[in-house]
Amino acid sequence: MRARLRPLLHLAGALLLLAGIPPARAEAPLEELALQAAQPVDGMAGGNLSGLARCADGRFWAVSDREDGQLYRLQPAGGHWQAAAEVFAAPPPPPNALPWGLRMGNRLLSPLRGGALDFEGLSCDGAGNRYLLSESELAVLQLPVAGEPRWLQLPPELLRQARARGLLLHFNALLEGLAVQPDGQRLWLAAERESRGLLALQRGSERWRCAADGCVLLAQGGRASRPLDPPDSPTQALDFGALSWHAGRLYSLERLQHRICRRDPHSGAVERCWSFAAAALTPERRYDTPFGVAEALWLDDGSAWIGLDNGEHANAAGERRPLILQLQAPAGGWSG
Repeated sequence: MRARLRPLLHLAGALLLLAGIPPARAEAPLEELALQAAQPVDGMAGGNLSGLARCADGRFWAVSDREDGQLYRLQPAGGHWQAAAEVFAAPPPPPNALPWGLRMGNRLLSPLRGGALDFEGLSCDGAGNRYLLSESELAVLQLPVAGEPRWLQLPPELLRQARARGLLLHFNALLEGLAVQPDGQRLWLAAERESRGLLALQRGSERWRCAADGCVLLAQGGRASRPLDPPDSPTQALDFGALSWHAGRLYSLERLQHRICRRDPHSGAVERCWSFAAAALTPERRYDTPFGVAEALWLDDGSAWIGLDNGEHANAAGERRPLILQLQAPAGGWSG
């Protein structure tokens, strides 16, 4: 049947051309964000900068996925950032319902790499409380301005709904981004890859809960190649590297495609995207990996700040310290 239809389809296409209807156009290239600075970070052990946030006091903070008991306060210091550790003691994480195989994989990997909690996201609310996302435990740790660290009580249906939509199924591909609304009443989580997705929770009277339409805003598969690579380069799974909240909108760091996208906070739908490939993939800043290394994102009115998790690997220029790229906001601002 398909063979019989093929000549008719070709004829229909020819008639459309004769009628003056143009063929579908390729997607227009994204606007490239201009690089303002690319500065290394001194003082972070291991070079694993996996989360970045600027709190209400104006200070920048970073977290490493290899260290379970400290944050880093970042200070500009003449062409680089200087990291100073702030130590904390996380209580035992709450039990999670991950399948046995995923839990055992996390336990076996943590002694080899360090960081049993695998902190992969960092955010602040308007009061200055800081929130750390543990990928291995599917949990969020709050470091309050006053008081001891505590784990948020997330709803058990979060994992069930995510896995039913094809999220959080694979080892080392669980949660990779966190954003908190300034009033602390809502938070978003990013499922990393295979498939990638966006999850949303809101604060209830005693514990966090899913919205009326469920916890999962978006679940998305697909593959792509890295920008600026040759056309025949192998494709990789689409992913999320980080989330950021700014001026009433949610922003996703899309690591493989080297772009930042503004998304509707209620549906997860893309509104607009910008590329940082030209800044991150210059010959001297490339790493010997087919994957992206951008894993941290913070936005303000004038800039986007992207942290690179290089895992102690040197880039082509020989730099082994993690880098923070500062990119100029687009003309008209992020909401334009």
